[in-house]
This record gives sequence, structure tokens and C-alpha cells, in this order.
Amino acid sequence: MSTPSRTKAVPQVPPQKQRTGLNRIWHAAGYSLAGLRAGWTEPAFRQEAICAAVLLPAAFWLGQGWFETALLAGSLLLVLIVELLNTGIEVAIDRIGPEWHPLSKQAKDMGSAAVLLSILLATGIWLAACVQRFWT
Repeated sequence: MSTPSRTKAVPQVPPQKQRTGLNRIWHAAGYSLAGLRAGWTEPAFRQEAICAAVLLPAAFWLGQGWFETALLAGSLLLVLIVELLNTGIEVAIDRIGPEWHPLSKQAKDMGSAAVLLSILLATGIWLAACVQRFWT
């Protein structure tokens, strides 16, 4: 009668985790571009990206100094980032299943609320910059 072996199983590491250096950076950039392409298929992301493309040059004109310009541009990018994360949440929830569940609804609603808050923040920053530039 043999006794069971007490050797630990070595976990298998996915190939993408084995990459290092420039090879890892190259592949990560490819995944990021694929994510942006996937985000572009979402109407909300497209609308926000087009708005950002219009307003980004305006940030350099409106901003008085590098900090204000960075704040104006950063607020636009924050909206895009949050929208991508929200879309990721929605896709993951939809992948689980099409049936309605209160936790799925809660996750989607919270993602939507995050987008709303980022848009309100960007709007407030842009309004404050406009008031400072044109009404003071």
C-alpha cells in the first residue's frame, strides 16, 4: 500500500504573466488598445470621447497655467476612465446571465452613479474655470 505523495502542486502560470520587460509592455499596450476599441462600440463612451476631443484643445486655451490646464484635461479623461470601468462592470454582469438579480442591478446602478459623479465633477471644474476666465 503506497502513501500519498506530499508534494505541493505547482500552480500553472498563464503565459501573459510570464512576460517581462518590453515584451510585457508591448502586450499590455495591445490589450489596452483592444479595450479602447471595445469601449468605442458603446454609444455613451463615443459621446463622451467626442466631447473630450472637442474640449481637450479648449483646456489648453482656457487654462491659465499648467495646473489649471491639467485639471481641465484630467477631468475629461476621468469621465472616459470611469465610463470604461462602468462598461466593464456591465459586460461582466451581462456575462453572468441575462436574468434580473438585485445585486446585478445594484452593481450596474453604482457604475452608472460613478459616471454621473465624474461628469458632475468635470462640469463643475469647467464652469469654475469659465467663471474665473470670463466673469472675474
